[in-house]
Amino acid sequence: MRKNFGAKPFLYPQPVLIIATYDENGKPNAMNAAWGGICGMNKINISLSSHKTTDNLKATGAFTVSVADAKHVIACDYVGIVSARTEANKMEKAGFTTSKSEFVNAPIINELPLVLECKLLSMEDDFGEYRVVGEIVNVSADESILGEDGLIDPLKLEAITYDPVHFTYIKLGEIVGHAFKDGAQLK
Repeated sequence: MRKNFGAKPFLYPQPVLIIATYDENGKPNAMNAAWGGICGMNKINISLSSHKTTDNLKATGAFTVSVADAKHVIACDYVGIVSARTEANKMEKAGFTTSKSEFVNAPIINELPLVLECKLLSMEDDFGEYRVVGEIVNVSADESILGEDGLIDPLKLEAITYDPVHFTYIKLGEIVGHAFKDGAQLK
């Protein structure tokens, strides 16, 4: 037996993305976005309503996308519920510090260990929401989330996912299979 919920944005896992931009004066800002994902080998797609971040994107043409983690869940939620249009010290109150990306004109949030540095490719008004597509020009990771192989270890990252049904964040962290390998058992 199945239960129908109607048209809802119930897709799991939903990444918790922290989008960071500079404003016209070079002041960093960040917001929380759950509706986004990879849409090609070097592209990301994010759906945003009108925010200070969308104003900044139009002005600078660049942004970073950090993966929210369990260690910073309070700060990541805060930047999603408070607008930089009304709170001038939003980043400071969140406890976030930034460094300028070497690759795009956008801030890197130092406290979040995984970041995609992006150049804006398109930003279209799509039924009252902006569909933002960015080219990923670099991915940088703090050494604290690298495994012995020198690559990103998702278990060390402790990324969180958004649950749109119960309005909670859930920490990801258990390996249950191996891509491009386990399915071969059925050949």
